[in-house]
Amino acid sequence: MAHLLSTSYSVKFFSGCKPSTKPLIHDSVVFPKSVTFQTSKTPFTRLLLQGQRSQSNCTVRATTLSASREASNEPSQGVHQSSSEPSKSKRVMVIGGDGYCGWATALHLSKKGYEVAIVDSLVRRLFDQQLGIDSLTPISSIHDRLRCWKALTGKSIELYIGDICDFEFLTDAFKSFEPEAVVHFGEQRSAPYSMIDRSRAVYTQNNNVIGTLNVLFAIKEFGEQCHLVKLGTMGEYGTPNIDIEEGYITITHNGRTDTLPYPKQASSFYHLSKVHDSNNIAFTCKAWGIRATDLNQGVVYGVITDETEMHEELINRLDYDGVFGTALNRFCVQAAVGHPLTVYGKGGQTRGYLDIRDTVQCVEIAIANPAQAGEFRVFNQFTEQFSVNELAALVTKAGEKLGLDVQTTSVPNPRVEAEEHYYNAKHTKLIELGLKPHLLSDSLLDSLLNFAVKYEDRVDKKQIMPSVSWRKIGAKPKTVAA
Repeated sequence: MAHLLSTSYSVKFFSGCKPSTKPLIHDSVVFPKSVTFQTSKTPFTRLLLQGQRSQSNCTVRATTLSASREASNEPSQGVHQSSSEPSKSKRVMVIGGDGYCGWATALHLSKKGYEVAIVDSLVRRLFDQQLGIDSLTPISSIHDRLRCWKALTGKSIELYIGDICDFEFLTDAFKSFEPEAVVHFGEQRSAPYSMIDRSRAVYTQNNNVIGTLNVLFAIKEFGEQCHLVKLGTMGEYGTPNIDIEEGYITITHNGRTDTLPYPKQASSFYHLSKVHDSNNIAFTCKAWGIRATDLNQGVVYGVITDETEMHEELINRLDYDGVFGTALNRFCVQAAVGHPLTVYGKGGQTRGYLDIRDTVQCVEIAIANPAQAGEFRVFNQFTEQFSVNELAALVTKAGEKLGLDVQTTSVPNPRVEAEEHYYNAKHTKLIELGLKPHLLSDSLLDSLLNFAVKYEDRVDKKQIMPSVSWRKIGAKPKTVAA
């Protein structure tokens, strides 16, 4: 199988001069054992080099491309269409394509016939190393993932490794790939991570807000017809005591009526970064005519999609820790290893939820039905609502069917949030465009629990309990004890 998974890449280095490209064919090239890259001062590199003195060498940017683009003069199979064909596949750039939602989405779009490029700094893997945590599932390197996908399907996914906060890197990626749609997952996506300490709060807002601003400027400068599909969050809305509309609300005040953006009540520095993103995108749609769809996503659960279950090297990550793990995924892992389900506070916190298979379906629907020039659309992307107590009850019932002794415990809530509240969010627009939801069922819970049991030997029980407090966040950087 090794020869089937080998592929060819070209690596481009930019140092303020003209880029040079040289194809690296198969496994014939021996890379040096250590290479030092001096990078520009983006949020990612500041995080990476925190505590180290910067050096005054030239900036080096590395971009890795699949061989289908530059290592061969012949047309590749399954991606590029010949000039005799009436039309070509839509070109979609997936920013953050090595992450939980991004990886599943990139494979799904590739399988559906889109020409896909992944842009990723791979910083999510660095977070695991910094915090001493790991995915329940063993995930392969991004290069091995893409080689495997190519071997199984014959489809190439291009890869650009770099930080979108570095606008020169992003410019190079846009000019090279020329996307017709950009799916933007490339943000620090954990509320607890943003509340660890001052440096992580600053990193989250800098990375997310500046990264999205760079994407907006790249679209304006290099792809004005490009459609931005941006992953937002239902957490932008908070938990108001009225129904949550999809992005906009029509109000009458003092005899006058207007339709306005729905009020935002973010509950962490992460959620606040998403609110800033939404405002920036709305402004650029109005000022520059950008077309954008904001997918305000609920809490995602699950790990398997049709594409990720094709081979073990395509398997997606599944986080169960108190920093990156989402509620249902965490509960299933806790049940599998005999740890009581950790309900925060009273457990009445209610949110929208969706299967990761619906995440990829929603993104595909948004791409296939693009916003108009100057339009800022908002879709609430979830399929069902549950309270934390309801989720715990469902996992307990499913676990008992599998012979698991599932217990529940209430732990002090590390967050600042209402634990009992009204919650009724609208989510009709994606259904109207054709979304076929995968609702939470006994069979799906059984599958997720069995998946957790399969990998239970990889669970570090020390990572299960919450360790980040909203009220105790401070300026002193927190480190992981050895």
